[in-house]
Amino acid sequence: MSEKSLSANTDESSSLKVDQYVADAFEHRMQDHTLKQTLSVYPDHDRAGLTGQIEALARRLDSLIEATNKAREPLSLDVMLIRLVALITEAFDADRSSLFLYDADSDELFSRVAQGELVNEIRFDASSGIAGAVFRSSQTLIIDDAYTDPRFNHEIDLATGYKTQTILCVPVSTRTGDVIGVAEVLNKRDDTFSDADSALLRAFTTHMAAALENIQLTERAQVSIREESRIMEVTQAISSELDIDRLLRKIMGISTELLEAERSTLFLHDPVTDELWSRVAEGIKSKEIRIPSNAGIAGEVFTNRDVVNIPDAYADARFNPAVDRETGFKTRSILCVPVINKHGIPIGVVQVLNHKGGPFSARDQRRLEMLSAQSAIALDNARLFREVLDERNYSENVLRSLTNGVLTFDTRQNVVKINDAAAQILKRDPQRILGANAATIFNGKNGWIVDSLSKVSRTKRADISLDSEIVTITGEALSVNLNLSPLIDSVGDLLGSTMVIEDITSEKRVRSTMARYMTREIADQVLEHGEAVLGGRSQLATIVFTDIKDFTSLSEQIGPQETVSLLNEYFTEMVEIVFAHHGILDKYIGDAIMAVFGAPFPSPDDADNALRMAIEMQKALQRFNKKRVTVSRPAVKIRIGISSDQVVAGNIGSDKRMDYTVIGDGVNLAARLETANKQVGTELLISGMTANLLHDSYHMRELDLIRVKGKANPVPIFEVFGYGNDPVPELKARLLSRFSKGLQAYRQRDWLAASRHFASAVEIDATDGPSRLFLQRAEHYSEVPPADDWDGVWTLYAK
Repeated sequence: MSEKSLSANTDESSSLKVDQYVADAFEHRMQDHTLKQTLSVYPDHDRAGLTGQIEALARRLDSLIEATNKAREPLSLDVMLIRLVALITEAFDADRSSLFLYDADSDELFSRVAQGELVNEIRFDASSGIAGAVFRSSQTLIIDDAYTDPRFNHEIDLATGYKTQTILCVPVSTRTGDVIGVAEVLNKRDDTFSDADSALLRAFTTHMAAALENIQLTERAQVSIREESRIMEVTQAISSELDIDRLLRKIMGISTELLEAERSTLFLHDPVTDELWSRVAEGIKSKEIRIPSNAGIAGEVFTNRDVVNIPDAYADARFNPAVDRETGFKTRSILCVPVINKHGIPIGVVQVLNHKGGPFSARDQRRLEMLSAQSAIALDNARLFREVLDERNYSENVLRSLTNGVLTFDTRQNVVKINDAAAQILKRDPQRILGANAATIFNGKNGWIVDSLSKVSRTKRADISLDSEIVTITGEALSVNLNLSPLIDSVGDLLGSTMVIEDITSEKRVRSTMARYMTREIADQVLEHGEAVLGGRSQLATIVFTDIKDFTSLSEQIGPQETVSLLNEYFTEMVEIVFAHHGILDKYIGDAIMAVFGAPFPSPDDADNALRMAIEMQKALQRFNKKRVTVSRPAVKIRIGISSDQVVAGNIGSDKRMDYTVIGDGVNLAARLETANKQVGTELLISGMTANLLHDSYHMRELDLIRVKGKANPVPIFEVFGYGNDPVPELKARLLSRFSKGLQAYRQRDWLAASRHFASAVEIDATDGPSRLFLQRAEHYSEVPPADDWDGVWTLYAK
């Protein structure tokens, strides 16, 4: 085997000059003085030979350029590939040549070959053989003996009877260096391939790369247009066909055509028998097929919701060849995708057999997934249509069972129907209302309803009145949502009107109550989801406890009346901040506030909302204290503890009184962290789980590991002192650095180093509680070391 690169000639400089000339010729078409300048570096006895070689090469290049210009006429990719192959074969006086382009969707190299009047496509893996090696490496190969190269596939010669001897293979590169394929020339008739041949072929293919790319893009656009046309057919089928069998046959026919397959089958799931069944299988007589929902390839796809793409069915153990034996059909390749409805529930699978161009590609998979989604929509539409037909038979029962009041009127505004709920809301005898005119039923303060009915009749448009008032004949005022809609026949004429009355009096009362401890938005969500959301359920939440520092002494100092006034002003300020950050007020505990984030509706930002609320509380408290100082009242300080954990949330209490609250270890830990501030000398502590849930940046330092009573695993706690974008004073930064080094030494049981670092932190700020506390601990342990199994957990305040 002889394999050589472009620089493999004895005179490397000569080869490079020839190669450079070929590249430049496409750009400049070198002038005589340029050629003379190029050859001036060579000895006199070499110039004549080089001049002859370059002139011969230039003539070949001119011929190729001229032929290339002719090939730039608007052509299909099939014709372009065939023409270029013919030009290359002739220009290099070779037996054969091939031009392969890269398909990124399938990671394959492909070419189009003329066979009689047909054009067949050849595809193979982009790393396979000599062409794959050139494509992956972007390096030209000249092979003088193909059979000595292990990358050469001998089977092709055996199958065709052709004898491959020499090979020239170059990457097809754009002017920006992107490789889009390879060109391969076989068996030069009079000689072996030279470096000049490789340079010429590479320059020629580079020259043609732009044209090839443009034609590929055009072909892809045409394919996309055809696909969109098929999608439109599917959409039209869905909108016009409600018979499920006919509809799905049409969809499967389009999918078979679009994916260039031989057969398609749609299996639907029967939840009663837990089977997959089908009456829509192309090539099989109209009989129902049923298989267990977990059997075979279709069952695997249905159960796992994963796409299965099998290039060789008989080589896959999951394939059951018995069906082929029974039907006489030969299955080669299989593509099977799940059909999933809008709720994310699998309702069947679509299976397509035997792609005509070989195995199914990634693009085929995307097409079939799209079609399966359309099938799911079709099934939903057909199901809804059947349900509408069924529901029509029960309309009277439904009308009676509605909790909302419903009345229907004819075009003269006389009552045609009234359900029991409407009679109860209006506190009227339904028999006396039937046939009565709207003006006699809704008069006085209710006269606006007649006006609304007239508007609906005149405009043929619905009229909705939210949170309006109706006065009953007993004088009771009700809050209602009133929806008036026109009844229109098939030709657009008015048949009458429908009135739906929703009594929201109780709901409005409940909303008013809930607004005292949660925002209006959360209250609306609770009402929308119903009482079930307030039942007991386990969920992740973030709990906040705040407490006024030294409140007992403060209340004794200012007296009972001033204490009540202080608490009312303080709670008003703080609760607004809770609501502004999407929290709910769980309860007041004396001077303490318990707030919850994530219940009853969790969100990814619950921990951030809780911490932002705490920081804003501290800022609001500063403004609050400024006002108090101006009127000679004592300032207020607060401590805050925050923890996140799984809690049980729901209405808890007795039959006579219930409160929506949360219980669990996270609640207890938040309360303990609030108390721990006093012992550590801090104002805002959060648990490690809360810290892990944060998305935004904050200034914080890890303080300690505590073990909560009854729990084996210690919990890390952190002090927070501002947002991440807040400036940190230089002294504070130095203190935090000393403390961090001290904590590291402390946990390594290096008591002397820990004491030194903590003492340095205390020198920077003698009021820093954590530094003073850990200095005491380190000095204590230096005198009385802990046991060997000491894990760094301090249990002083975790009782």
